[in-house]
Amino acid sequence: MITGRAKLAGVMGWPVGHSLSPILHGYWLETLGIDGAYVPLAVKPEDFAGALRTLPKLGFAGANVTIPHKQAALAAVDEIDIVAQRIGAVNTVVVRRDGSLWGTNTDAYGFLENMKWGYPAWEPSAGPATVIGAGGAARAVVVALLDAGAPVVRLVNRSRDRAEALAIEIGAGLEVRDWETRALALDGAALLVNTSSLGMTGQPPLDLDLTHLPAAAAVCDIVYVPLETELLKAAKAKGHPTIDGIGMLLHQARPGFAAWFGIEPVVDQALLAHVLAAAGAGS
Repeated sequence: MITGRAKLAGVMGWPVGHSLSPILHGYWLETLGIDGAYVPLAVKPEDFAGALRTLPKLGFAGANVTIPHKQAALAAVDEIDIVAQRIGAVNTVVVRRDGSLWGTNTDAYGFLENMKWGYPAWEPSAGPATVIGAGGAARAVVVALLDAGAPVVRLVNRSRDRAEALAIEIGAGLEVRDWETRALALDGAALLVNTSSLGMTGQPPLDLDLTHLPAAAAVCDIVYVPLETELLKAAKAKGHPTIDGIGMLLHQARPGFAAWFGIEPVVDQALLAHVLAAAGAGS
């Protein structure tokens, strides 16, 4: 039940109808018995900065920020933390007591927590990591891996220029490899992560030969529609530990929920089943 004292949060995007965040946060609000609401906020890019500034006036505790506003949010908030600065994007905004806006990025946190959740034996420092893609998700994954102790991250992207630009921004620890020799970038790796859209429903498949990937290496695909991509199927068939992408979505939501609603939520199998059912991610 929602009363006049309900705590409010939401997700800003354009479009925003695809977002699973209202389902995810709504589940936590209901199961925890919190007087609150989390709503989708469809905001055009030209209206984003102004809309963000209305959050304190409307009594919102904060909001998530999704495509295409994550980079614009860097300049729209009053303060960002070092993680958002390194990733170059904000996905979580908290309204502070004085009405100012504080921004962070929880995608790196979500990735690491998902790895621990899906494969507890994984150690970031075990060896090199190979990351496919150089978009916004790749930025978060690369920062997460380097900050967690990965000795080196090999970045492979269809556009080498984009990968090199990311390597320059992030700094030490990144090695750019050519797309044409992507299979060789797996040699000696302890972890392979696909952060690109390749393999997602409606997108081209990820054409990647896993022959050079060591048998003990883990394979993670942050795509979650389908939940088990062709990459994960191929890796599982070769005996690699595999981690799907839905957990990253679930875990990245935890810090924001705790900040807005005052309770640390739990990611468990019941939540996973609820979100998967809503997303149809199993297909």
